[in-house]
Formats: sequence, C-alpha cells, structure tokens
Amino acid sequence: MELRQLAYFLAVAEERNFTRAAERVAIAQPAISQQIQRLEAELKERLFVRDRRAVTLTPAGEALLPHARSLLLGADRAREAVAELSGLITGRLAIGLVQPLPDRRIIGLLGAFHRDHPAIELSVAEGETDGLLDGVRAGRLDVALIGLGPYDDRPGDLRALVMDREPVVVALHPSSPLARRRTVELAALRDEPMVTLTHASKLRTTLEAACRTAGFAPRIVAESSDLGVVVALAAEQVGVAVLPRSALDGSTGVVRRRLTAPALERRLLLISPASGASPAGRAFDALARRRFPAMSRASSPGR
Repeated sequence: MELRQLAYFLAVAEERNFTRAAERVAIAQPAISQQIQRLEAELKERLFVRDRRAVTLTPAGEALLPHARSLLLGADRAREAVAELSGLITGRLAIGLVQPLPDRRIIGLLGAFHRDHPAIELSVAEGETDGLLDGVRAGRLDVALIGLGPYDDRPGDLRALVMDREPVVVALHPSSPLARRRTVELAALRDEPMVTLTHASKLRTTLEAACRTAGFAPRIVAESSDLGVVVALAAEQVGVAVLPRSALDGSTGVVRRRLTAPALERRLLLISPASGASPAGRAFDALARRRFPAMSRASSPGR
C-alpha cells in the first residue's frame, strides 16, 4: 500500500467521481482508476461501488477512509517537521472560514500570512460552524475561524482561542420609532418584524435563545445567508436586524443602536486540533496573536 494510492483513494472518496478526482490530483483518469484497482487487489476488497450516477464507498471503503486521512496527514506533518528544522516553513495551510464571514479583518490576516510565508499554499474552505469543526476533527482543516454567541459552548475536544469579542447591535431604518432611543432592550423587539440569518448561523441560534429567555419568539419575516443582504433588507424597512457591530461597518440606510437586557456579544474563535497544530498552523496562530492582541490563552480540551 503506497501513500500515493491512498491519496488517490481519498480524492475519489471525497469527490465521488473519478474524473474530478483525477483533475484534483493532476493525473489522467485511467491512471487513477488503475491505481485504485491495484489497491483493491492488495486489500482483496472492493472500495467503491461504481455506477453511471455516482461513485459510493463500500463498507470496506468506509473503514479505510479515516485511516487513509490519518496516514496522509501524518506524512504531511513529517515533511513539515523536517522542513521546520532548517527554519523553512513550507507545505499547505487548510483554513476554514465561517459563513457569513464574521470579521473582514480575517482577509487581511490571510494576506499578511501569505506575505510572511509565501512558500505555504493556502487552501480556504467556507462553511457552517459545525461543518468546520468536523473538518478540524477529521484533519481536513488545520485551523478554522468561527463565530459563537454567548449561548454557544466552546468545543471541548478542540483547542480554542478567543481572538476578539464585539457587541451585538440592532440595525434600524432611521424612520423607526426605536431609532430615537440610545439603546434598545430586546423586549422592545417583541412585536417588530425581523430580518435575520438562516438557521445554519450561530447568530440566529443566539437570537432565538435570547428571545426565548425574554419570553417571546422573534417575528421573523425574511432570512438570508448573507449579512449584507440582511442589512439591505433592514434599510428597505422589511424589518429590524440583530447583528454583530462589524456587520454594519460602512453600511448606509440604517442606524445602529446598542442592544440591552440582555447585552449580547459575538466571539471570534480560532480552532485547531487539541493534539497541536501543524507548523503552518502554529505560524498562523502566532500571526493571529500579533494582529488580534485581545486573543485569550488557549482553552484546554474540556474547558
């Protein structure tokens, strides 16, 4: 069994298509099929069910998948460790970013990392918080940046650092009677139409949990997966929006008021494996600490 064969196997397993897998690893499609057949012959088990519609894993393939990922990750870590001895950080940094992106300064952080370490290939994956956490656990991601509200627990089995905190505010059309207030209590939104993010967002979870604690359910009239769209809908008087303060930076057509009773906040967290990040991951961690001085100490698993 060769690492190359495991890499081909992993590509097919994740792409569910031999042609796309071949493009991903930059070899001809017949060659990747031949290597998979050799691997199956060595293991004396079929790894994939092939039909016209899709390629799916057999039970043997499902059993091999986590071990293939672990072996390939270990090989990458070994190469990086040897390179690190000579002071040269190379390799690949797979980073996950929660969508919608909670803080635009993250783009600047990625740019600074690339300028500091041009030999490291950056791979950026966007997704929902739960999927990104699973990616770090499975080794598909070196680090992930996620946003959590006050009702969300840090993942106890991963290393988590709070990079920043910011208040949650209410975005209102200037003509709203609530816009005349300096602050807005959550209870004042009981009968207000609201625009918000979709259920996949932790911010939506935070809003609904806070409203339940205040004794009402939010009257949601529109939702979007895009923070910009939510702000635009508030500007069009579709409803009020409850958002992190940074989501309104540069926005027009709305005013923002501090939310009180309760005051909510959004935490930006840097997530990495509990066993320790790769050399590239550690370099990213160090840069993030310099650019986000409010970062707390790492939380150990279970805290």
